[in-house]
Amino acid sequence: MKLGKVEFCHFLQILALFLCLSGLNQAEITRPRSKPYFQSGRTRTKRSWVWNQFFVLEEYMGTDPLYVGKLHSDVDKGDGSIKYILSGEGASSIFIIDENTGDIHATKRLDREEQAYYTLRAQALDRLTNKPVEPESEFVIKIQDINDNEPKFLDGPYTAGVPEMSPVGTSVVQVTATDADDPTYGNSARVVYSILQGQPYFSVEPKTGVIKTALPNMDREAKDQYLLVIQAKDMVGQNGGLSGTTSVTVTLTDVNDNPPRFPRRSYQYNVPESLPVASVVARIKAADADVGPNAEMEYKIVDGDGLGVFKVSVDKETQEGIITIQKELDFEAKTSYTLRIEAANLHVDPRFLSLGPFSDMTTVKIIVEDVDEPPVFTSRLYSMVVSEAAKVGTIIGTVAAHDPDASNSPVRYSIDRNTDLERYFNIDANSGVITTAKSLDRETNAVHNITVLAMESQNPAQIGRGYVAITILDINDNAPEFAMEYETTVCENAQPGQVIQKISAIDKDDPPNGHQFYFSLTAEAANNHNFTLQDNKDNTATVLTKRNGFRRQEQSVFYLPIFIVDSGSPSLSSTNTLTIRVCDCDADGIAQTCNAEAYILPAGLSTGALIAILACVLTLLVLVLLIVTMRRRKKEPLIFDEERDIRENIVRYDDEGGGEEDTEAFDMAALRNLNIMRDTKTRRDVTPEIQFLSRPTFKSIPDNVIFREFIWERLKEADVDPCAPPYDSLQTYAFEGNGSVAESLSSLDSISSNSDQNYDYLSDWGPRFKRLADMYGTGPECLYS
Repeated sequence: MKLGKVEFCHFLQILALFLCLSGLNQAEITRPRSKPYFQSGRTRTKRSWVWNQFFVLEEYMGTDPLYVGKLHSDVDKGDGSIKYILSGEGASSIFIIDENTGDIHATKRLDREEQAYYTLRAQALDRLTNKPVEPESEFVIKIQDINDNEPKFLDGPYTAGVPEMSPVGTSVVQVTATDADDPTYGNSARVVYSILQGQPYFSVEPKTGVIKTALPNMDREAKDQYLLVIQAKDMVGQNGGLSGTTSVTVTLTDVNDNPPRFPRRSYQYNVPESLPVASVVARIKAADADVGPNAEMEYKIVDGDGLGVFKVSVDKETQEGIITIQKELDFEAKTSYTLRIEAANLHVDPRFLSLGPFSDMTTVKIIVEDVDEPPVFTSRLYSMVVSEAAKVGTIIGTVAAHDPDASNSPVRYSIDRNTDLERYFNIDANSGVITTAKSLDRETNAVHNITVLAMESQNPAQIGRGYVAITILDINDNAPEFAMEYETTVCENAQPGQVIQKISAIDKDDPPNGHQFYFSLTAEAANNHNFTLQDNKDNTATVLTKRNGFRRQEQSVFYLPIFIVDSGSPSLSSTNTLTIRVCDCDADGIAQTCNAEAYILPAGLSTGALIAILACVLTLLVLVLLIVTMRRRKKEPLIFDEERDIRENIVRYDDEGGGEEDTEAFDMAALRNLNIMRDTKTRRDVTPEIQFLSRPTFKSIPDNVIFREFIWERLKEADVDPCAPPYDSLQTYAFEGNGSVAESLSSLDSISSNSDQNYDYLSDWGPRFKRLADMYGTGPECLYS
């Protein structure tokens, strides 16, 4: 009869319980830790516990408490006078004891994997006196294992790699499963391994879990990855055992078992001849099924007529062969090239040499295409020289260029003016002859670098460039001069023959053998009694004193003209004046002050103090002027009320007037000041040809006469002034005087029908008022009635 899993487990539990009850019952164990027990009245020499060896199966799932064993003391006569007490791990919570019989039961499910044994203490007490009749003793309840844990792969899932083409039996990886059951009891923790998925390529050792290759010549290029499923089963693989699985991903690593091969036996590429050097012509690649270092290749040109013109290198990323140009191509010289190129693996595995040579050859043909090239100069750089004294039109040199194409088109020349902004040079468009166009100056620019353009006559877009360096040769055209601005001083207490200045000279010219200067005093200064000059013959000269002592009061500054001659051919000379100041010096001959005015200053008064005094004086003057101005303004009387200052103007609008001056009124305060001489005021809008230089002086006469005469004077000037613009202006004031015949010329009431004003007298005021007479008169030609 076949038993199921549950029935088999129950059977094992009953069998184990039977063995415990029959084989180990009534075993007497004397605890060495038990202490002698002394009872009053008599002495016992032997005390011992009698119980069963305690084992309990884990994972008990029954409804009743599980019987564990029985405690019994030889003192117990069975009359109920003894009671048993249990303490220690799990007492009362997991394990309970019948205090009368000593039977121990487990009340909860036990798991050996959580705790394999429990240590408890037993005590037998007299029920009446509650005193111990046996010494307390310690015992152990062991949890007996059952197969309730399947094997587990704690490190799974696994990944591993093995080289392709490996022989059979090559170790790949070892897998390990663990079982939590008791390895010392039965076969619950004895595991065997098997492969569920991955045959026939791999196998596994049943006991060790080592995975090995099972087929030879596994090719990565055909399949590079395999997924294996490994099973671990306890109970030595027998029926009823528990099992666990894990996955193992095995990757075949690459080996160099594939030689490189070009897909084609020959290649052809067209390249324009204008392609610059180092340009890429083509990319070729030999196919290699391997990867990584096993696919690394090198390319080289082994034969052909383009060995010196082209080179081949490898692209490390793509393993392509890159063909580049090493020299310029010329269609007119050669129209095609042929190259034999070899590709070979860098890392060859000797085990696979039998598969063939790990290199391959191909042919590359390069066709050079003709392009319209710009003209080419015969030299990359032309060097020319010309003297700075050369006249305009002097020939400096010639450049030459030609069309490299087969058409050999004529060439025209020009200068790139961006390199000759000042237009110093010209070039003949047909011959390429360069001439001077301006006077040259080596001191301004010693070398001119110009660019010459050569253009094809048939195709001006094709432009070649040539470079010309023109060196300007020096001539002696600059006179020598002082090397610097000298600040020369002489002490008042100087002695004869004392050196006061050492001078040198410079010359903008650049003679081949260097400069040589000669110094001397001019003829008019040669016989002076103050200073002398000594030429040191080393392009320097020394100025010395000739007399004893100088006085600033007599002369504070001396001017010494010095004659300098260079050694050029012809030689040039110049006269340079050395300014010498007389100074007051200390005992060491160091100048303290060189101002001649210092003698007239008060003793002890410094320049800073003098400046401070002057600043104070100026401040006081400004304050006084401000006070006087403010007082004058307060005393000036108000001649008229500004609100009553009515000014009326009649302007002819079809003519442009003279600006704001046409309506400029007069200041009444100025009119009342009879002592003011009024000058002619020049008009700002015209340039008068006749200017009134003065006005008659007014005398002290009544105000009305003064104003009347003044107005008539102004009217006369306006009538006869030919430079004034054509406009009429009558200006009235707050005070017109008594008996004014002009009265008011206001036009505010002129349009009213009942106006009785008569303006006929305007015709008598001259041509300047003709327009007003026409507008306001009553004649037949009046514009208004």
